[in-house]
Amino acid sequence: MTIAIGDKLPAATFKEKTGDGPVEITTDQLFAGKRVLLFAVPGAFTPTCSLNHLPGYLENRDTILAKGVDDIAVLAVNDWHVMGAWAQSSGGFGKIHFLADWDAGFTKAVGLEADLSAGGLGLRSKRYSMLVEDGVVKALNVEESPGQATVSGAAAMLELL
Repeated sequence: MTIAIGDKLPAATFKEKTGDGPVEITTDQLFAGKRVLLFAVPGAFTPTCSLNHLPGYLENRDTILAKGVDDIAVLAVNDWHVMGAWAQSSGGFGKIHFLADWDAGFTKAVGLEADLSAGGLGLRSKRYSMLVEDGVVKALNVEESPGQATVSGAAAMLELL
């Protein structure tokens, strides 16, 4: 079952690359008592993710934070090495969280997994964005096609804020 507006996020642990190496970050650490914008992509370095989805959030970071959002995070079913490299190459390192859902545990728990085996990618996340307040989903925008980044993009989320 897919998570819905009003649902509490399930407990999960992600990995994130920092200047000191990998750290584990739990859903409680990231979301408790905060207003967080989380967006997910099928894969780091993939064309739509790197050219259309991520750049909008990086370019609009300050505007999003000025609208009362405490933090921004991107999630992908990749390992922390890949997510760290993507953070570095995109210029997003230290600006937003690049979360590795390495085993798709969180992605499966929220019901937003996608089998992209036909394209050689295996089990990944659907492309989506959500606004989370104190661990509760307040807005959820899921793309119909993994190759699109419109309803889950930064411009769409800015309209909701």
